[in-house]
Amino acid sequence: MKEHLQELVMQALLDVRRKQQVELPETPEFAIERTRQKDHGDFATNAALVLCKALGMKPRDLAQAIVDHLPESRHVEKVAIAGPGFINFTLSRSCLLGTLRRVLERGEAYGSNEPDENEHLTVEYVSANPTGPLHVGHGRGAAFGASLTNILEACGVKVQREYYVNDYGRQMDILATSVWLRYLDLTGNPVRFPDNGYKGDYVVDVARTLKHAHGDRFRRSPFEVTANLPPDESQGGDKEAHVDALIGRARELLGADDFDLIYKLALDSLLGAIRDELLAFNVRYDNWFSERSLAESGAVDRAIERLTRLGHMYEKDGAKWFRATTFGDEKDRVVIRENGQSTYFASDIAYLLNKFERGFTKAVYVLGADHHGYIARLKAAASGLGLNPANVEIVLVQFAKLYKDGKEVSMGKREGNFVTLKDLRTEVGTDAARFFYVMRSHEQHLDFDLELAKSQSKDNPVYYVQYAHARIASVFQKLAEQRQTHNRSAGDAARQQLSNEHELDLLNLMLRYPETVERAGEQRSPHLVANYLRELAAALHGYYDGAQVKILVEDDDLRNARLNLLLAVKQVLANGLRLLGVSAPERMERQEP
Repeated sequence: MKEHLQELVMQALLDVRRKQQVELPETPEFAIERTRQKDHGDFATNAALVLCKALGMKPRDLAQAIVDHLPESRHVEKVAIAGPGFINFTLSRSCLLGTLRRVLERGEAYGSNEPDENEHLTVEYVSANPTGPLHVGHGRGAAFGASLTNILEACGVKVQREYYVNDYGRQMDILATSVWLRYLDLTGNPVRFPDNGYKGDYVVDVARTLKHAHGDRFRRSPFEVTANLPPDESQGGDKEAHVDALIGRARELLGADDFDLIYKLALDSLLGAIRDELLAFNVRYDNWFSERSLAESGAVDRAIERLTRLGHMYEKDGAKWFRATTFGDEKDRVVIRENGQSTYFASDIAYLLNKFERGFTKAVYVLGADHHGYIARLKAAASGLGLNPANVEIVLVQFAKLYKDGKEVSMGKREGNFVTLKDLRTEVGTDAARFFYVMRSHEQHLDFDLELAKSQSKDNPVYYVQYAHARIASVFQKLAEQRQTHNRSAGDAARQQLSNEHELDLLNLMLRYPETVERAGEQRSPHLVANYLRELAAALHGYYDGAQVKILVEDDDLRNARLNLLLAVKQVLANGLRLLGVSAPERMERQEP
C-alpha cells in the first residue's frame, strides 16, 4: 500500500511541476508512513514539507496542489491536509476488505516476498565457545538471530545461517586441561584445580566419559603435574601464566596425540550438547564453520599475505601488525605474535575473507554488546582486504538478565554457577523463552521475569498472543458442535457485511502485517513483529469479547463473512509466530485472559 500511495503522490508532483513550470529533483525523496493516531487517517506523507523549497512554494500550498492533482484510487477514501503541510490518507473499506481475500488466498505465504537472487547474506549468531553449555545470556542472541533470519527470508533475502565454531586456540586448551584434571580426580590422583580452569559439573561429566572409555590410560602422579609450576593467582601469582604452564605440562606428560584425544572428546561432547540445545530451542543452522579449518587450510596465512601485498602490514617487537588505524580503528592490531602464533583476530580476518570468497553479498554478525569494539576492527579488516566495509554489518544485542523470585541470577561460565538455556526452557518452555527474548529491541537491556513468563494471563505477552490463535480455533470447534457450516466462498461474497469498528480495525491491522515484516527486516528488529502480534491479539480479544458481536449467528452470509475474518486473523497470527520460532496452538486449556 505504501508503494501505491507513493506512486499517487509522485504522479501528482509531476502534474504540479508541469503546471507550475518548476524544476523537480530527478528522484524526489519523501516518506509515506503509518499515522500514529486514528483521526489522522491511515498513512501520511511529508512530500510537501521536504519538496516545497525545490518547487518554490509554501508547504501548505504545495500540499493543496498535490491533493488537487492526486489520481483517483479505489484504495483511498479520504485525503486531508494537516498541520504545516502533511497529507493524510484514509484507506477505503473496499481496500481493507481486499486484504481479507489476499490473506486467505496466500495463506502461509502472506507477508512473504519472492526470493531476490541478487542478495545473499550470511548471518552468524550465537557462536559461543564450545567450552560449556549455553547459558541464558546466549539465549537472547540465539532467539534474535533465528528470528531475524526467518524475517529476512520472508522479505525475499537469501540467507545462510552460520555458527562459527571456536575449536582452535587457548580456551579450548584450558577446557581440555580442565577435563584431564577432573579425570585425575576420578582416578584417585587429585590435583589442585587452577583458578582459571572451567569448574562446571559438565567438565566432570566429560571426565567421566573419558574415564569410562579409557580407564587409567591418562593417569599421572600429582607431583608430575604440579612440579615447578608458577604460582596461581590465589597463591600470590598470575593465573594466566599458571594455566598456560599447566597446559604445557599436560601436553608434555600426555603427548600430542593423547592431549588431542582429550581435546577432541571435550569439543565433540560440548559442541554436540550445544547443537542439541539449539535444536530444542527451535534454532537451526545451515552451516557449522570450524575455526580450525581456517588454520589447517592455510586461509589465515593467505589473508595475512593479502594484507601484506596491499601494504597494510608491518613488523614491530617481533610481531606482525595490521594497520587498522588507517581504516578508522582505534589502534593497530597484532595478527602474528612474537612467538609466531596467530591471534584470534587473524582468524577473524580469514573468516571474513572466506565469507565473501563463498559468494555472499553481505556478512552480518550478531554479537553481544560487549563486542562493540569489533565493529571498527572488522570494517577495517574488510577495507584492508579490498572489500566494501558497507557489506560488513555488525548487530549488537544487549545483555539479558534473569530474575527469579525478584532477584537477579548471576552467571559465570568458569565458576559453573550459571543458569543454562536448558534450565530456562525447562522452567518456562521454549515458546515463552523465544518470545520474551525478542519482545524488546535488541538495543535495550532485557530483564527476563520468570514468573511473568510462566503466568497464564493477559499480562504474559506470549500467552496472550497464543491464546488469540487458540481462541479462534475453538470457534471452529464450536461450529462443528452446533452443526453449523462455514462456506469460504459465500463468506467472500458477503465480505461487505463486515462493517463494525472492530472488524475494520482487524482488517487494517492485517494490511499492516507485510509492512511490519519488511520494516523488521530492514531495521534488523524482530521485536516489531512481536509488538505487532500483541496488537493484533488485543484487537482479536476485543472483537471476541464485544457485547455487540456474535460470530456463530444464524444468518449464513454474516456468519461466513465473520468466520473468514477469524480465519484470516488466525493465519496472520500463525505466520508471525512462526517467524519468531513460536508455536501456534490449536487448543489451550487455560483460563481466558
